[in-house]
Amino acid sequence: MPNSKNIKLKDAIAIGIGGMVGGGIFAVLGLAVSLAKGGTPVAFLFAGIIALFTAYAYAKLSLKYPDRGGTVRFINEGFGKGVFSGGINNVLWVSYIIMLSLYASAFGSYGPELFSATGDKTLDTHIYITFVVLLATVINYYSLKVVGKIESAAVFIKLFILLAFIGLGIYGLFGNENISQLNPSNWEAPLQLLAGGMVIFVAYEGFELIANAVPDMDNPEKTVTKAYFISVGFVVLLYILIAMITVGSLNFDAIAKAKDYVLAEASKPLIGQIGFTVMTVAALISTFSAINATLYGGSRVSYELAEDDELPHEFTFQLWNKPVGLLITVVLTLLIANFVNLESISTSGSAGFLLIFAIVNYTAFKKAEILNANKIITLLGAILCSVAFVVLIVQQFNENRMGVLISLGIIILCFIGEYIFKKTKNPS
Repeated sequence: MPNSKNIKLKDAIAIGIGGMVGGGIFAVLGLAVSLAKGGTPVAFLFAGIIALFTAYAYAKLSLKYPDRGGTVRFINEGFGKGVFSGGINNVLWVSYIIMLSLYASAFGSYGPELFSATGDKTLDTHIYITFVVLLATVINYYSLKVVGKIESAAVFIKLFILLAFIGLGIYGLFGNENISQLNPSNWEAPLQLLAGGMVIFVAYEGFELIANAVPDMDNPEKTVTKAYFISVGFVVLLYILIAMITVGSLNFDAIAKAKDYVLAEASKPLIGQIGFTVMTVAALISTFSAINATLYGGSRVSYELAEDDELPHEFTFQLWNKPVGLLITVVLTLLIANFVNLESISTSGSAGFLLIFAIVNYTAFKKAEILNANKIITLLGAILCSVAFVVLIVQQFNENRMGVLISLGIIILCFIGEYIFKKTKNPS
């Protein structure tokens, strides 16, 4: 991380892009195709539009309330430090854990394609999941400087490989018979496309990390808004192109078969086994770096919530010179990643962040006058996130009931836990 007041526009854009293009696209692309079929690029566009509306609210709030707490600060500014804001902020912490589980699951899916440890793919997946989470934990305890260096290098490597994939892929689409799969006749119904976009919304959530860096940004009045919109706009375009190339390169049966490592499989028609191997390596680097960075972010959120009396004060305790929340985050990540399926993890993560972003957009709407924000844009952002949350829950209730029950259960438990904590702390 650059020195104080030394985060330039390009650094802030890198933070936003790095936060979004972490493990998300590698984890959820196959899932998106299974839900939206030929309309997968449209599903990514739907999710991207919601991200752009929310980026507007984040830009306005970041300028008014520059704070390393980012989202936590915005919610507290909007609703005070009560049960509601505490419950939502607890959902944020759990959503970080779910994102970690998503990245670890993706690492576990791609890893055995490169090297099998036991010959049993299911067992190999669990071995890779556990290994990468524990390795990232050791690095986080060892040095945050190493975490930063890994993330900086990974952003460059994964973007280079993904842009090369797009360049080769656009060329490879000419003459590929599977390009017809992109025809509107192969799209799912509009509501299903929207639901598909919402299940994979987790692939966009990382732009909110820019908010945490605003206090250290150089000339924020000129750079903050640009950082949000350039990073989100770039990633929306990147994801749409990746989705188009994947659907146009492989038939739906092949995509379904390689659902958990589809980006690597989509590289095969372009440059054969070398492409498969290179993309698998890119996925492993991306998901590992995302786990590294998110582990720190997740433990930091739990520490700040404890400081704000929204979690027990014990979360501020240090264990081996790091917040105890780091160890709790690791244990919960290992449990979720090893025992919950990828679609349920993705649904839970998307539901959590859509709810949080609806609240952040509404906060910007409430404070539009002092933020110098457009009330219509912020209100639309809140409505879009809320509608997307409902569509996701309703559609997935039929397709993936367990994922919905887990999502709603997490949200309800966060609020009940906060209510009990506040009542215990202040019995009067």
